[in-house]
Amino acid sequence: MAKVAFLGLGVMGYPMARHLASKGHEVTVYNRTAAKAEKWVSENGGRSAATPREAARGQEIVFACVGNDDDLRQVTLGADGAFQGMGKGTIFVDHTTASAEVARELYAAAKDKGFAFIDAPVSGGQAGAENGVLTVMCGGDADVYAKAEPVIMSFARASRLLGAAGSGQLTKMINQICIAGLVQGLAEGVHFGKKAGLDIEAVLDVISKGAAGSWQMENRGKTMNQGKFDFGFAVDWMRKDLSIVLGEARKNGASLPVTALVDQFYADVQKMGGRRWDTSSLIARLDK
Repeated sequence: MAKVAFLGLGVMGYPMARHLASKGHEVTVYNRTAAKAEKWVSENGGRSAATPREAARGQEIVFACVGNDDDLRQVTLGADGAFQGMGKGTIFVDHTTASAEVARELYAAAKDKGFAFIDAPVSGGQAGAENGVLTVMCGGDADVYAKAEPVIMSFARASRLLGAAGSGQLTKMINQICIAGLVQGLAEGVHFGKKAGLDIEAVLDVISKGAAGSWQMENRGKTMNQGKFDFGFAVDWMRKDLSIVLGEARKNGASLPVTALVDQFYADVQKMGGRRWDTSSLIARLDK
């Protein structure tokens, strides 16, 4: 069992840290709102720390799951950041969906200080975090990853090293590109079926068994038809992710016309008041 810290107790981090504790790891938590960290400790044991620096001190692995690049830099590089408290030979594992650029930056900063950094964004949403079945996409050094992987598997059903620093974030970008197109296609299919007067649930039951089947269809098709959009991964978060994707595409020359279009469709959903609706709410702009 390892001594670990977890920085950021949002909808993902809170249950991820809980799974670490339930597997017997000694967990110290930090959250910007201290009351939430204290609540976590009251439910799961361990201890809370007042700063990322304090949380990281004496740990073997420090995990983080925060909002964006700026939040990540704050909890790592700031005066009270985790990098100021980490010891030689320790590992920082970042589960934030962030840019490949910040992953490479923090990898280099950690190496200069004598410890290691792995970028490890996740897929599976709030339900995956709650149930401990996330998919983790990692970038970094193989020997470091080998040490961290057994602990990562406390809240994952799959984890893989994809290459050098930044490779995890790049893989997460591909994940979001694929999801964006799938959800828009599903939304258009359901919308078309409703206009045609079909029994959408029956249609989905049939076509989900064939080549059109997908996780999105199985898990969001029927609720999309019912106009229920409260399943965790918010439109605001998807737009944040897609802005990272499109920024990287501008750098590497990738052509992403569908992704750019779906990003604008999500902007329409935001204008409709759907900032906190989940990503299946793309159908709302078609049905309005």
